[in-house]
Amino acid sequence: MTQIFNQTGELIPVTIISAGPCYVVRKKTSETDGYDAVQIGYQEKKKNVNRPLQGYFSKCGLKPLKFLKEFPIIRDENLTSGAEVKVDVFTQGEYVDVLGKVKGRGFTGVVKRHGFAGGPKSHGQSDRLRAPGAIGSQRPQRVKKGTRMAGRMGGNWITIKNLEVVKVDPENNLLVVKGAVPGPKRGLLVIKGKGG
Repeated sequence: MTQIFNQTGELIPVTIISAGPCYVVRKKTSETDGYDAVQIGYQEKKKNVNRPLQGYFSKCGLKPLKFLKEFPIIRDENLTSGAEVKVDVFTQGEYVDVLGKVKGRGFTGVVKRHGFAGGPKSHGQSDRLRAPGAIGSQRPQRVKKGTRMAGRMGGNWITIKNLEVVKVDPENNLLVVKGAVPGPKRGLLVIKGKGG
């Protein structure tokens, strides 16, 4: 993240995203696959490329790519296999949804995972300092589904909706959006425009 000033001198917190170039690996149609979608690939994969994967990418005339993601086709566009998708598909002032994978935190307790207060902190009379307390109830005599407990935290996809595109730089494939995006630095993001 960084910050920029607009024309009126107002400070805007922004995130600079390296967005592309991406390539159309495969276009799926309702006649051949039963639904309409397009498979987009990003970032060249240089190591550990097996023969089936090499054949899959050479069919569309591309080098093997590291990340593949499928998107439904909403509007009819001339996307063919091997076509390059640059950052100029977005326009300044447009609103986008940004998906990112949160950092994995591993197995955590209820205090860190759900913000529980914990037990008594003084007088040395409690062994329930970071424990959840009672998890059952008198009726029904079982632990209900969805009870907040310790477990694996993070590692899931989060969507931040309606982030404004402040600037588009097609020469350097940079997209500047207002606000923060989910995930760690240099993490993979999925950017969806409102038009599809």
